[in-house]
Amino acid sequence: MTKYIHGYIPEEQERLLIQAGVLAPLIYPWIDFTGCQHVLEIGSGVGAQSHLLLSLYPHIELSCVEIEKKQIKKAKHNLTQFMDRRIHFMNQDAGDLQLKKKADGVFICWVLEHLNDPAAVLAKARENMFSGAVIYITEVFNSSFHFYPQLSGLDRYYQAYNQLQRNLGGDPDVGLRLGNLLKESGFSEIELSRSGFHLDQTQPKELKKIANYWKELMKSGSEALLAAGIVNTADVLQMEQDLDQIASDPDGVLFYQFIQAKARV
Repeated sequence: MTKYIHGYIPEEQERLLIQAGVLAPLIYPWIDFTGCQHVLEIGSGVGAQSHLLLSLYPHIELSCVEIEKKQIKKAKHNLTQFMDRRIHFMNQDAGDLQLKKKADGVFICWVLEHLNDPAAVLAKARENMFSGAVIYITEVFNSSFHFYPQLSGLDRYYQAYNQLQRNLGGDPDVGLRLGNLLKESGFSEIELSRSGFHLDQTQPKELKKIANYWKELMKSGSEALLAAGIVNTADVLQMEQDLDQIASDPDGVLFYQFIQAKARV
């Protein structure tokens, strides 16, 4: 596991909950655990995606694996309304996963980008899945991000953000590799899809919403970026101002694609 670029402060824990709600309409149309009984979520964090899974699939038993104890504590609080359900919280490293019983569904979202050996984690997940079980993965393709007008502050900050993730051992474009990673890990029936947003002033409210979301996403890495000396406080402020400008500019555009994968054991 690499160092987590976003950190574990309370503000970041809340951001994850907001992010899940903002992106859910883009992520979940591709996912279907209808026929599954026991779903494993790898990298469950504060339970943001867990909340959506439990809401969408009231019949499932959910095993949440998370390496950071403080995230599990927050997840238990966030999932209080589901405590009458079969939910298991496990403080484990996904690279050394050990379940008491196998799963027939696996969910991974915004996790592999932070790992230095995602194939090993996928292989370990496969060991804990029944034959015929399904896995759904949603991951970043950060090089796909484009915006207009071209603003140097946002561009400079975004490049620094992605470089820091690489420096920490992660991969901000890991989504591109999902098919090959699944094949390398022994999965079959591999399918790939893309989702994301292409927003301009034909959808002003949505453009502003995503610009604000993107601003919070970028700010979540600011503490680590500042500590590494890659950016300064003026850079952070300029990034925020540039995103505000895009949201209000008559020619403002935001474009981003992430990658989703489905496969079976």
